[in-house]
Amino acid sequence: MGKADDILQTLGNFTSKENWDNFFTIRGHGDAFEWYAEWPELKDPLISHLPILSKSPSPQILVPGCGNSSLSEQLYDAGFRCITNIDFSKVAISDMLRRNVRERPDMRWRVMDMTNMQFTDDTFDAVVDKGGLDALMEPEVGSKLGSQYLSEVKRVLKPGGKFICLTLAESHVLGLLFPKFRFGWKMSIHVIPPKPLSKPNFRTFMVVVEKGESTTWHQIESDLKFSLLDSRGNQTCELVQTLENENRIRQKYSSGADLLFSLEDLQLGAKGDLQKLHQGRRVQVTLGGQGTSIFSYRAVLLDAREHSGPFLYECGVFIVPKTRAHEWLFSSEEGQWMVVESSKAARLIMVLLDETQSGADMDAIQKDLSPLVKQLAPGEDDSGSQIPFMMASDGIKERNCVFQGTSSLTGSIVVEDVIYEHVSGDASRIFPSGDLKFRRLIFQRTESLVQSEALLRRERVDDKVSCQIDRKKSHASSKSKNKGKKRMNKVTESSDQMKVYHGYLASSYHLGIISGFMLISRYLEIVASAGTMVNAVVIGLGAGLLPMFLRACMSFLHIEVVELDSMILNLARDYFDFSENADLKVHIADGIRFVRELRNYGTNDSSTVLDNGNSSQVEQQANKKIDILIIDVDATDSSSGMTCPAADFVEEPFLLAVKDALSEQGLFIVNLVTRSPTVNDMVVARMKGVFNHLFSLQLEEDVNEVLFALPSDFCIKEDLFNEAGLQLEKLLNLKHLETRQSIVDATKKIRCLK
Repeated sequence: MGKADDILQTLGNFTSKENWDNFFTIRGHGDAFEWYAEWPELKDPLISHLPILSKSPSPQILVPGCGNSSLSEQLYDAGFRCITNIDFSKVAISDMLRRNVRERPDMRWRVMDMTNMQFTDDTFDAVVDKGGLDALMEPEVGSKLGSQYLSEVKRVLKPGGKFICLTLAESHVLGLLFPKFRFGWKMSIHVIPPKPLSKPNFRTFMVVVEKGESTTWHQIESDLKFSLLDSRGNQTCELVQTLENENRIRQKYSSGADLLFSLEDLQLGAKGDLQKLHQGRRVQVTLGGQGTSIFSYRAVLLDAREHSGPFLYECGVFIVPKTRAHEWLFSSEEGQWMVVESSKAARLIMVLLDETQSGADMDAIQKDLSPLVKQLAPGEDDSGSQIPFMMASDGIKERNCVFQGTSSLTGSIVVEDVIYEHVSGDASRIFPSGDLKFRRLIFQRTESLVQSEALLRRERVDDKVSCQIDRKKSHASSKSKNKGKKRMNKVTESSDQMKVYHGYLASSYHLGIISGFMLISRYLEIVASAGTMVNAVVIGLGAGLLPMFLRACMSFLHIEVVELDSMILNLARDYFDFSENADLKVHIADGIRFVRELRNYGTNDSSTVLDNGNSSQVEQQANKKIDILIIDVDATDSSSGMTCPAADFVEEPFLLAVKDALSEQGLFIVNLVTRSPTVNDMVVARMKGVFNHLFSLQLEEDVNEVLFALPSDFCIKEDLFNEAGLQLEKLLNLKHLETRQSIVDATKKIRCLK
């Protein structure tokens, strides 16, 4: 095989017709060139899956990408006479025709592209592929040609026909093959035995797919004994992992779980006849990709529920921009049905954009989507009218980026000022006149989640204050030769500046966090009355809005904030008017390590900053426990299923450290953001296992859930919640009655989980 291998190196790109013509020309006539296993090893397993000749004397067999392999000749000699061979290399077909025209006169040979076959539907009883799919699936080329080829295989096979694919079963090949035949097809996978006494570097596998007429999901069957496979490298491991993953997906599909279907699955009837409207049908679907469009899309198909008419459109498309796709109205099933009703469409295809379409204008997206959504339109619409496109505004009337930068810890960060088209909630009641401007902190790693949002208000600054501000700026940037100079912008009387207003919290979950203080309001009142301090720790600074608000409205709190990224602290100071004092300190440290050190040494009343969790800097001056611990950090890796917090903050070892660090009357608060019920249940179960009592506040029309845990048997009874809420209200020094009422209302929604 040394000479053959040398010739094979001339191929380069396996998908090039010219390269294959050149290959077969150099190789010359005569000897067959075999990919993978040869006939003695193939014969029994292959023939066992072909139609039985005694029952079907002339089964129609197609061999695509035949090359000059002897496979079809061997099948012919075994009794299968009706064989059609195709290849896009004229050199290979001419050579094989000359070689077989006399000895095997019934064999047919045609120059044809296997990705675009000139056969009618339902022509063949079997399609036998030996390395053809693998050749099309060059990693550099992608899956477009492979997808086109498999679509053709599905089309030309008769019902009950079989696609027999001899392959190395690499993960990128199976990653296309398995989903392509996922719905309504039976599939099995087998290993081809090697030559006696040989130990090949790669094993050949045979994937057999039978075209079914039912609309059911089937597990992939396998008779492989993986422990007996002499695998080299990762071939067998990848196969096992890919097979197990696919069977898990099929199991979920068969169980009726709300999963993503492909357009092809839907066209095959996975969720009923798409040509007909079915009241109340809701299906999640992926559209495009793999060469069918520029982008791939996540969409939801919704057929209007009963009594939703009259309709203006038989079918409509509703595009949701990336910045709003996370909102309850578009991400929840209940919200989506509300959109359907307002759209006046009998069938609505809601397309939720994500980061993959970043940079594309809406005209390009609509043009890309049009041929895809037409395939989802019901058949009743014979008018030929265009499908209308509707779009959800991103809700922002005006946007101005005031900072854009990158941190080695947090990644890309944006600070922007926005004016919303509509402002609801307390802000509209407290400040009813004019457009309100908000300043937002956004981490690009979780762009759909606004980390912090603050209300901006104009404040008058007189000459003296303006001079002081400029003097500070001048001092920060001056060199020694300019040391005595001041940089001043002289103002005649006063000037207006937009400043963050710390008397209002824009984030509802922040108010939800404060409402949970109701659970220890009696303890807070005792401490406040005694003139002592309550020790609070907040993990995660963000823009510093929650600590600043707490300092202003609860003067008896001594607050220590832990932030891993010093750049975030600088942004909070420079753009959100965050400031520290004796009762509000920031530590640049790892939050988990910080809590563990506090468990050992107590809270630190000195000005020492825990830099990077250096325990040698911990001073044991106060040796007090934490009264309130708040976790408000986002996850750098969302693979855990949580956007907030990072997974380590809800692992049992950290939860146990928290319990030890809390005072007997302490309160532990976690801002949990996840769309997965499974992940939510897991976090709740862990916290139940560690803490004596657990409470929850689910915020309406929001993915945030605030969890409150108590470390001891000390706990207020639920029938006293109203009284405790009023007690908390008296402790709050708030400027606006609306904010006070929102916090009190939230206390009434807190529910006991343990």
